[in-house]
Amino acid sequence: MKRDLVSIDDLATADLERYLALAARVEAMPERDKVHLLVGRLLMVLFFEPSTRTRLSFESAMKKLGGSCAGFAEAAATSVAKGETLVDTIRTVAQYGDAIVMRHPKEGAARLAAESCALPVVNAGDGANQHPTQTLLDLYTIRKLLGRLENLSIALVGDLRYSRTVHSLVNALRRFAGVRFVLVSPPSLRLDPHTTRAGPGETATFEETTDLRAAVRQCELLYMTRIQKERFPDLIEYERVKDAYVLDAAVLREARPGLRVMHPLPRVNEISRDVDALPAAAWFEQVRNGLFVRQAILLDVLGVTP
Repeated sequence: MKRDLVSIDDLATADLERYLALAARVEAMPERDKVHLLVGRLLMVLFFEPSTRTRLSFESAMKKLGGSCAGFAEAAATSVAKGETLVDTIRTVAQYGDAIVMRHPKEGAARLAAESCALPVVNAGDGANQHPTQTLLDLYTIRKLLGRLENLSIALVGDLRYSRTVHSLVNALRRFAGVRFVLVSPPSLRLDPHTTRAGPGETATFEETTDLRAAVRQCELLYMTRIQKERFPDLIEYERVKDAYVLDAAVLREARPGLRVMHPLPRVNEISRDVDALPAAAWFEQVRNGLFVRQAILLDVLGVTP
């Protein structure tokens, strides 16, 4: 049976733990022991939307494991610009490689791709829906920073309505005992109430506020997000909220001891440059962890045990 990674919702908690353990094993391996693991394998990298970290980290992950990559970084350079359907594109690409990593602006596109071919498909982001590989690297980073995923107090800040990163992260973290979410956003960018509804056996709690400083004072982890201009149907609304929350050194002076700050990047104005050198800053550690996690994902979907 082929292994896809389309949504965090498809993974049991045991699957999350298995990925995190595999990433830790990959990180601990000497480079010389990794470079032969995927020799002869070809990863098809299909990005219908712009990306820096996700695309380059998957390509780097594949090449550092001895494999190779082919694909495209914009749909305009492909037959999609001529009117080709996504299904035909996927079925074509499936004739060339061993696995597919895809980013697409439409929600559900990754699921459609996975159902359309025999190759394993990894969702690198589908619209405002899911970003499971980002969530896995976020979980890996949180555990490295704080030593646990249970009994966390985490503030999610900014665009909670359109952020696929936030949606995936909440759906994953809420499975762990005692997680407290503080949701900091303008009213128009609040998280969908469906996402905050507790499931069977879940103990997560959710609080809403518009006060960033209050969240900084009470949480041990701050997860900042960009207000995403490309997701807004109304640009007037975007202009109104784009600078709603800006984290700077002055705000962080009110933080509880040991607060760490994460961000999926790219950032625009929401984190001031004067925060970069502070001990709280952890977003470039996130970036590095993405390499190990995506190596683990590639090994897993291709059925290779390191």
